[in-house]
Amino acid sequence: MAKTPGTASPGLISQMQGLNLAKLLTMVLLLIPALVAGSPSVRVAIYLSLHLTYCFWWLLEQALFPERSQQLFTERIGVLTLLALLLYVGVFYAVPGWLAMANPQPISANTIALGLVLYILGSLINTAADVQKMTAKAMGASLVSTGIWRRVRHVNYLGDLMRYSSFAVIAGSLWAWSLPLSVALLYLARIQAKESSMLSRYDNFETYQASSVRLLPWLW
Repeated sequence: MAKTPGTASPGLISQMQGLNLAKLLTMVLLLIPALVAGSPSVRVAIYLSLHLTYCFWWLLEQALFPERSQQLFTERIGVLTLLALLLYVGVFYAVPGWLAMANPQPISANTIALGLVLYILGSLINTAADVQKMTAKAMGASLVSTGIWRRVRHVNYLGDLMRYSSFAVIAGSLWAWSLPLSVALLYLARIQAKESSMLSRYDNFETYQASSVRLLPWLW
């Protein structure tokens, strides 16, 4: 069917579908070198367990919570945006894993403990925030400012950053921190945009702002 003049292209797929493809790509890019290398070190085994579990859970969420795909990342994207997603979320997200595989140093018990704490708490925070917001929105709520959202306005981002930081900790390379730092920069830009949008959309947002912080508990 011919496009009506002035009508934007609907795009190939939704942004969520693009992200799903990128997560699958990350899994492939982590699994192939691990299988080729053979018996993994303790560092690599822990890293793969964490990152692959995260990617698998991301994909499983779509099946467990189909409304997630209806509320999040619904924008249609074209070829260039899809390629950008595959390069950033698919390839770049695998870099800490490759760095872990290239790290010959034995991993300490303290490093393992810190990485696991960040991963487990970050995953719980992010999942709890997503489930609460999805449930509230499905029930007709407007501004979600109770429960896990009560004190931190972008608590889902906090959980995400803790999880990505766990990958850098386990990888044991300063270069691995390029992932959580790049995600943090992306989230800071999103936070500024969302704060402005919510201020204009919700009459009670200023009250919510006064009793909460943006991202870091007790700090900012």
